[in-house]
Amino acid sequence: MRPSRRFRWLIFFLFLYLAVSTVGGIFLADGALRPARRVLTEQDAVRFQQSAAALHSKVENVSLSAPDRAVLHGWLVRPERWNGNAAMLLHGVGDNRLGMTGYAQLLLAHGFTVLLPDARAHGESGGTFATYGLLERDDIRDWVTLLRDQTGARCIYGLGESMGAAQLLQSLAAGAQFCAVVAESPFANFREIAYDRMGQPFGLGPWVGRTVLRPLVEIAFLRARWKYGFDMTRVSPEDAVEQAHVPVLLIHGAVDSNIPVRHSRRIHRLAALTVLWEVPGADHCGAIAAAPHEFESRILEWFTRDPRLAVHANRLQRAKGLPAFVYSSRSRTSGSTERARRAGIHVASKPSSDIARTTAINTNGSRGVAW
Repeated sequence: MRPSRRFRWLIFFLFLYLAVSTVGGIFLADGALRPARRVLTEQDAVRFQQSAAALHSKVENVSLSAPDRAVLHGWLVRPERWNGNAAMLLHGVGDNRLGMTGYAQLLLAHGFTVLLPDARAHGESGGTFATYGLLERDDIRDWVTLLRDQTGARCIYGLGESMGAAQLLQSLAAGAQFCAVVAESPFANFREIAYDRMGQPFGLGPWVGRTVLRPLVEIAFLRARWKYGFDMTRVSPEDAVEQAHVPVLLIHGAVDSNIPVRHSRRIHRLAALTVLWEVPGADHCGAIAAAPHEFESRILEWFTRDPRLAVHANRLQRAKGLPAFVYSSRSRTSGSTERARRAGIHVASKPSSDIARTTAINTNGSRGVAW
């Protein structure tokens, strides 16, 4: 083949590569900002109310208006025997408040008032775009204010999974007044998870996004900024946690195939007020399936004892070169949780490979692949 012909072929493939990257980047940005919305049906609401009633709890519809006039909706669930504290539960992408039902049942059984909001652009909440923390961090702060005003809780705790975990961590930098939070399977920053997404369809690592498909990622970021006005480089849970003064329990499955465990490790390395629990054999948001008793004991201890003591103990562990795990495993289930199960409620149970949660009242089998 003559040099001029080889050059023409080279130009052709370069043009094709850039064209595919441009189109792919546009679809990537639009798909991420407009995820599929899982509808909350009337039957879902009835089943949730029945499950709450079995735990002697009452469900209230609550809402708030965001500064951009998006109206956000959720459920406030009050147990009959309140322990004086409250918790906010935040779901993953493509899901809605029902995805956190199992965790709500666990906490209600222990006397926590629970708030389950739909994230913007999810469930019944308004908003055109999901921004993975850019706007949601302020939404969460406002939900905390509403929860404190309506309950007078001594302490408000946060628990989020996947996208909800990432948004929860970013809310700490926005002034959300939590006593402590738990984040399961968060991403460290939006660029890093974008790199992961590029390699996952091929069973490869983030190096694909950093090299071969880097133009696609960059075009997606440019599209989000120029077309919609969202600077997705500012979506960074690791930066928010590094600046925060709220204790954070990070939970991550050791074999998470959706958001690799390296994301929580990055956050943990940067932030002093964190404890990381890597769960052997757990996939994405699968800690409760892989180690149900230990999951329950860790969450309840984090929410009922001073978590700063755990952070201090964790620092001592790390200084001695020991694993950064604070609490020992428990081989029993609490009496209140057993009572919930005897009432016919499957408390916080799901298969470890389920990304979008399947619980006693979540029966439509929807899935959401979490950024």
